[in-house]
Amino acid sequence: MDLQRKLEILADAAKYDASCASSGTEQRDSSDGKGLGSTAPGMGICHSYAPDGRCISLLKVLLTNACNYDCLYCVNRTSSNVPRARFTVDEVVKLTIDFYRRNYIEGLFLSSGIIRSPDYTMEQVVSVARKLREEHRFRGYIHLKTIPEADDALIVEAGKYADRLSINIEMPLENSLAKFAPEKDVRAIRRTMGRLRLKLDEARENGKAATKAKPPRFAPAGQSTQMIIGADAADDKTILDTSANLYGSYRLKRVYYSAFSPIPDASRALPLVPPPLLREHRLYQADWLIRFYGFDANEIVDETAGMLPLDIDPKLAWALRHRDRFPLDVATASREELLRVPGFGTRAVDRIIATRRLTSIRLADLARLHIPQKKALPFIVLSDHRPSPRLLDGAGLKQRFKPKAMQLGFGF
Repeated sequence: MDLQRKLEILADAAKYDASCASSGTEQRDSSDGKGLGSTAPGMGICHSYAPDGRCISLLKVLLTNACNYDCLYCVNRTSSNVPRARFTVDEVVKLTIDFYRRNYIEGLFLSSGIIRSPDYTMEQVVSVARKLREEHRFRGYIHLKTIPEADDALIVEAGKYADRLSINIEMPLENSLAKFAPEKDVRAIRRTMGRLRLKLDEARENGKAATKAKPPRFAPAGQSTQMIIGADAADDKTILDTSANLYGSYRLKRVYYSAFSPIPDASRALPLVPPPLLREHRLYQADWLIRFYGFDANEIVDETAGMLPLDIDPKLAWALRHRDRFPLDVATASREELLRVPGFGTRAVDRIIATRRLTSIRLADLARLHIPQKKALPFIVLSDHRPSPRLLDGAGLKQRFKPKAMQLGFGF
């Protein structure tokens, strides 16, 4: 099979993995003439996004889509009737270097189906990163998928060459993983995540130590994972509870959410239709609230519903359920309180706090601070604005924020 055909098959096979963002790594470049590639802003990793929001900025391929496992939700499962291909280590290295030199990509996202054994597969994946770093002096971004059952020494070596490592938790519920992917063990996945956290903590502590020797490098962009959404019956509350546990237990940089896509010759145990992509988007928004806005996972989703509303964003939904906390006086509210105001982002809150030290904040200042007035005004008090109690307590407030109804077309 020629290289182009392999690339067609193995790039298409990798498209279901959403966890390919390249933020968070150390800054390095090759301006000294001693290497190839860069991770510097503006001249390093370039992010571009597909219409559904997935990052497609890296050369994202599988080493092979042949796999010993028969995970029901995976198009590359061993029983799937799809064309199979396999790159050699040198072929992936050549593609990465050639694509970089043509300015097509700035980094590599590499995963693989499990062939022979977890150790053999992991060794092949690590060999690609080793050759890029040591033989070609490649300084661009490298993200490697980690095989949970692989030997510790291979995990350590992967961290030496990769910017980020990731292990997919796959499903929000342990019993769902046992049902859909019986060869995979959630305990093995979590053990490997724990091992990665220990190595990342060790590297961080070594970096703080005041020694002349440069500490060993280990995955400076940390670790991430991915969950498939909509393949099982887990509701949004369960998904966010699982994410919060993963963030707290393993200090993950990101949890990625991938809406289930129906696959050819699918099992009857899987749903016939995918979940709305808007559900995936709402989960990302809720995830952001947990990581940057001080929300607990158990307060974001209405317990009686179990699901995030699709018609409004999670922060607005929370504010509408807690109207007794509003309106907030922008002049005196704490940062934590301001972060809960619909329409207020972290940067806007910091600008507000800096501005109010010097002067009172007026209605006209919101535009200058890039704050959407329609969303924020019912929930805040300014020096020249106070919302009507009737507006804040009225049943029609939610309707004010809902998107306008649109007539459906014929689709042709």
